[in-house]
Amino acid sequence: MNTPFRFLYLGLLMSLLSFTACNQATTHELEEQPALIPLPNQIEWLSNKAYTFGNHNTLSIPKEVENRDLLAEQLNATLQEHGLPTLALTINDEGASVAISIDNQLEGNTYRLESNFTYGVTITAGSPEAVGYAIQTLRQLVTDEGIAEVEIQDAPRLDYRGVMLDVSRHYMSIDFIKQLLDEMQYYKFNHFHWHLVDAGGWRIEIKNHPELTEKTAYRTESDWQKWWIEKDRRYCSKDTPGAYGGYYTQEEAKEIVAYAAERGITVIPEIEIPGHSEEVLAAFPQLSCSGKALPYESDFCIGNEESYTFLEVVLSEIMDIFPSEYIHMGGDEAGKQAWGTCSRCKKLMREMGYKHIDQLQSHMIHAMEEYLNDNGRQIIGWDEILEGGLAPNATVMSWRGEAGGIEAAKAKHKVIMTPNSHLYLDYYQEDPTQSEKKQIGGYLPLEKVYSYDPLPKELTPEEQSYIYGVQANLWTEYVMDESHAAYMLFPRILALSEVAWTDPEYKSWDSFRKRVNTQVPQLIKRGINSYPLSTYLNISHTIDYDKRAFEVQMTTELYPYEIHYRTDGQVPTTEDPTYTEGETITLRDSATLVAGVFRDGKLLGKPTTQRFDYHKGIGHTVKWLTPLGGGYPAGGVETALLDGLRGSITYMDGRWLGNVASQSTIGVIDLGEPTEINSVSTKCMHDIDPWVHMPEWVELSTSMDGKQYEVVDRVMSQTDPKDTRLRFETFRFTPNTTARYLKIEYHLPIKDKFLFTDEIVIW
Repeated sequence: MNTPFRFLYLGLLMSLLSFTACNQATTHELEEQPALIPLPNQIEWLSNKAYTFGNHNTLSIPKEVENRDLLAEQLNATLQEHGLPTLALTINDEGASVAISIDNQLEGNTYRLESNFTYGVTITAGSPEAVGYAIQTLRQLVTDEGIAEVEIQDAPRLDYRGVMLDVSRHYMSIDFIKQLLDEMQYYKFNHFHWHLVDAGGWRIEIKNHPELTEKTAYRTESDWQKWWIEKDRRYCSKDTPGAYGGYYTQEEAKEIVAYAAERGITVIPEIEIPGHSEEVLAAFPQLSCSGKALPYESDFCIGNEESYTFLEVVLSEIMDIFPSEYIHMGGDEAGKQAWGTCSRCKKLMREMGYKHIDQLQSHMIHAMEEYLNDNGRQIIGWDEILEGGLAPNATVMSWRGEAGGIEAAKAKHKVIMTPNSHLYLDYYQEDPTQSEKKQIGGYLPLEKVYSYDPLPKELTPEEQSYIYGVQANLWTEYVMDESHAAYMLFPRILALSEVAWTDPEYKSWDSFRKRVNTQVPQLIKRGINSYPLSTYLNISHTIDYDKRAFEVQMTTELYPYEIHYRTDGQVPTTEDPTYTEGETITLRDSATLVAGVFRDGKLLGKPTTQRFDYHKGIGHTVKWLTPLGGGYPAGGVETALLDGLRGSITYMDGRWLGNVASQSTIGVIDLGEPTEINSVSTKCMHDIDPWVHMPEWVELSTSMDGKQYEVVDRVMSQTDPKDTRLRFETFRFTPNTTARYLKIEYHLPIKDKFLFTDEIVIW
């Protein structure tokens, strides 16, 4: 991959004599190359062999590496797992089987690792932290055959490499968090964002305000859907029958901080302000604008001085627990409605000369930043903290796409990229219609995580330097236990580890896919309930308008793979055509492609089906008679529904046309000339958690002149409006007439929700 390099050491000859005389090393053929994740930035495989140490071998780690005992323990555990001899820990032993030194001439997080049969393992690192990264790489180089022969020079692409875990919606145990931290260290993450407080419950002990955990660490229902949407959102005490929840004592939180620090990971706590604070206001209703304990009140009163006193007390204790430079102050999704009618908030606006409600949010964020800065700390906030004016020293965590991060970087603020489109791990990673577990929505397969580049091309190189890092977030509304949390995190955070660590020029989805297929069984062996990778095929296609044909390609997460397919709607077998990735299948007119992944002659999971129709509407446009808005224009609001490109199982694929409908959305199609029309169909989506609703009915009308229309039919939906599952429904019409114009009306059951529509197929 890169130009070969060699490390030169003055003690090389002595090391060679010591190693060969005492270790009696042996070599073996490697069955397969070790699957390194994240991939080092410079790597040269020296051979297809691995070697083993003999007995009485040593591991030399410098004294300044404070976690040297832990690193030695981890490396020896890995050697034992593969049936290889362990190493005795020493200091300053140039003849050690694994000899590690620190070179201050190297940049801080850089390390060099040389492993070969002749010299053993030599590691030179720019810092104690880099020693830890090198040890994790070395652990992955260990196989049943021995240690692979390789030369590596490596350093991370980004400084901040993080994972967020929401423990408010569902409490997670100390043991699970430690297990997650172990894996984060293994894949070279260095920040754990702990979302400790939110409407689901207050999870951290505050000694000066014990009411927070006494009154709101537990609730009356475990199921989020039932508690948040269907019930009255009541909290309860620990002793209440059926109480659900928990919290961390300050000593337990300090234990996690210390455990993470020993693994090179900084814990960043999040204390939500001014919104997402239902649990605080349940315990301290006087901090709300109403002054009452109301189940749907979520925002601190900005005009109440007591709010600031309360927060300073809380933050004082948080800083005693968490030594991190950064404290996350939330700042997202504040409701703001109560501020507009609150006398104290309106008085504050007059006194400060504020013209917009957003400035009240900024007022509180500024005040808390000043308090934290005075105590030597910095704040991070979700990108809503840009609204009303960004606090002077704030770091922005950009989650609503990249726009907030781009704006902040241009203003010379640090940015952590965490866009929901690529890094929200509460989204489905498998076909939502086939999933056994409900998620909040969306669709985020492994390849999409891997495809993310956190350095937006819209930024200049100087502006890109403000991109501090990248983070994946696991929100847990529908992740009720630790096993499910692991299922959602793994292996997608492995993809993120390579996004954060490896330079784009060295990244390759095909290479990563092979390596992650090796790593997943290892995760499971370590007791991680990893998602086992999907049998769902990603089917993409373009249209050749000259040939009136679809050009189709398919990809899979699995490796090795064997794909067979049919185009007549029937389930394929191994007797049917084989598809090779990169190949293009040409389909004309209409076809139902059914494809499946096979191994050892057996179909894995369910086959993937995609319908193709080169119909009479392709190439025409839809003129919308009602306003469209909502930010999901697909390929264009006038062309997207007549381009022959079908939507997939997620509205985030760029194929579904989405808009916020007042209630009815009406469009007219001009076919250009009178056309025989026998059938018309349109497919819609239902996913109410992200406010996507199935139409109550769809009506089709036809016209010859575009003025006088005749109703063909009004087709009623068969989807229950309250169904919380992802649903698709196709509305079909049989005009059996000749017309030039078609008018289609989608009528939602409620106003101001999302309508998502797929291709309008006309025959």
